[in-house]
Amino acid sequence: MKISWEIGGAQGAGVDTSANIFGAAVASAGYFIYGNREYYSNIKGRHSYFNLTISDKRARSISSVVDILATFDAETVFQHFTEVKGVIIYNKGVKDTKLDRVQSMEPEIQERVKEFLESKGLGTTVGDALKYAESKGVKLIELDYDEIVKKTAESVGVPMSVAERAKNTAAIAASYALTGLKKDYLLDVLKKTFKQETFVKINTIAAEMVMSGIKPMFQLKELPRQGRRIQVDGNTAVAMGKIFAGLSFQSYYPITPASDESVYIEAHQEVMSIDPETGDKRKRPIVVVQSEDELAAINMASGAALTGVRAATATSGPGFSLMAEGIGWAGMNEVPVVVTYYIRGGPSTGQPTRTSQADLLFAMHVGHGEFPRIVIASSDHVEAFQDAVWAFNLAEKYQTPVIHLVEKAIANAYSIFDVSELELDKLRAERGKLVEVPDGEFQRFKFTEDGISPRTVLGKAYMFYTGDEHNELGHISEDSENRIKMYEKRLIKLRTADREIPEEERVKVYGDSDSKIAIMTWGSPKGAVLDAVDQLSSEGIKAQVIQIRMFNPFPKNLVKKLLSNKEVIIDVEGNYEGQTGIITKLATGIEPTNYILKWNGRPMTWDEIYDGIKLALKGEKRVVLHGGA
Repeated sequence: MKISWEIGGAQGAGVDTSANIFGAAVASAGYFIYGNREYYSNIKGRHSYFNLTISDKRARSISSVVDILATFDAETVFQHFTEVKGVIIYNKGVKDTKLDRVQSMEPEIQERVKEFLESKGLGTTVGDALKYAESKGVKLIELDYDEIVKKTAESVGVPMSVAERAKNTAAIAASYALTGLKKDYLLDVLKKTFKQETFVKINTIAAEMVMSGIKPMFQLKELPRQGRRIQVDGNTAVAMGKIFAGLSFQSYYPITPASDESVYIEAHQEVMSIDPETGDKRKRPIVVVQSEDELAAINMASGAALTGVRAATATSGPGFSLMAEGIGWAGMNEVPVVVTYYIRGGPSTGQPTRTSQADLLFAMHVGHGEFPRIVIASSDHVEAFQDAVWAFNLAEKYQTPVIHLVEKAIANAYSIFDVSELELDKLRAERGKLVEVPDGEFQRFKFTEDGISPRTVLGKAYMFYTGDEHNELGHISEDSENRIKMYEKRLIKLRTADREIPEEERVKVYGDSDSKIAIMTWGSPKGAVLDAVDQLSSEGIKAQVIQIRMFNPFPKNLVKKLLSNKEVIIDVEGNYEGQTGIITKLATGIEPTNYILKWNGRPMTWDEIYDGIKLALKGEKRVVLHGGA
């Protein structure tokens, strides 16, 4: 069972709060949810919307077809009316609003909507858009938001300006009433959200007023809940994973969408941990520094890592570009530093609040010169948590920068899952060749067979760190033979990692292994791909899904084995070039036969991938997806 719900309005009008309240109410009744937030890169006024999937099983993606659309304003109707197959909830006061009067809409969107409506022989008002939707079987629910606010204000005895947010609650309540769930779940969430008695009354009265006049459409029943569930977004999942892993230092410079991770860590700077010697609980502080720029952020994190603590930084595209030299310094000095890279639309400032997968090759080759960089990519919130732990273990074991890729589509989406999925009992700290008490003259960059030298922390031995080439002690050296050996030493570590890290941990495989169809993907599209493949399977079309979790070192042997007997190989990712396909061809000699690509900044939905796979199976070599407002 899946229901797709969407709510939209002007940025700053409470869209996110409304979505969180609705989602929490549905989740209280035992349902799983997966939600994605889309917003413009301005503070207030432009169009914002939230798409939510409700399911009786673990939800993994959103849909481009909407069952319930809740709107606050005219623009939301104009932006989304063609997506709806079920119900549109709209404000009576905007029905006569003309398209050209919606000043916040981008001219390109206005022109497309105008052409569409006129091609159907309709005018260009909200009423015309609703008329078209109704002709396609969509049910319309008209709410008089101003009247609801007026009646609510009178009931509570407050000015209408105080009761204004009852509009948001009205849209939520109408949506919730359509589900058929007990109203108590929504009312309880309203109490927890607003707390202050006056606002609890305002929102409760508005909710009950609206729900009493709407008949259920879906007749959902309360579901039994087992285990312990958690609801998190991607930023929070990574932050929690870092804290769990023993993070002691985090630096950052504010940038969308990375900043929320550091803000969460800053709000939880004192955490409880177990003393390794006594077993006693103790408070462990985490130092969080907002640096003057990204250059300082990476260098601060590297410096902290050299003191022996687990250190990281988090950034997005423009910031990562600035960190390139600092990451190179960390590579030269074999620093176990973690960089969480939240990928957004580029180049330059690009699309600060939209998603992308276009920086994969950049992350793999950041910094000049050849040095090992381990690159991992998370595809959902469970992996985001687990990979935050994995990144530290990899960094310390192989003494190299680790780039942890998390797209905006994961960072600003949230989901509900059972805590048991995190497998916390399997997550352990691996600190590698850390020497607590070094003897004599310490060779920090000692030549070893596996390329990994013993390391100790600053203050415990006399050591040199420099951006220049150096000898085993760290002294600057331009000797040609030393250069050959030291250069090889660093790169041998990547071969060691490739040999030691099981390829089964670097690739996840789903679906039918006997199928001649393989679908390759990574990151946020995974959930939508799996949902699309489930639908295809129900129709008798079987496929195997190959999700790449580590790109450097690339799991070439297993990927080659998985792809060797496939007749159709479809690469699904959020960039123009099909970068996973490029990497796969370089590593294995096998090239995808088809591509499903998207680069408009919006996340992939399961149904557009489903349609894309169908087109690929019919012979379309390159399917470009356009979904999302």
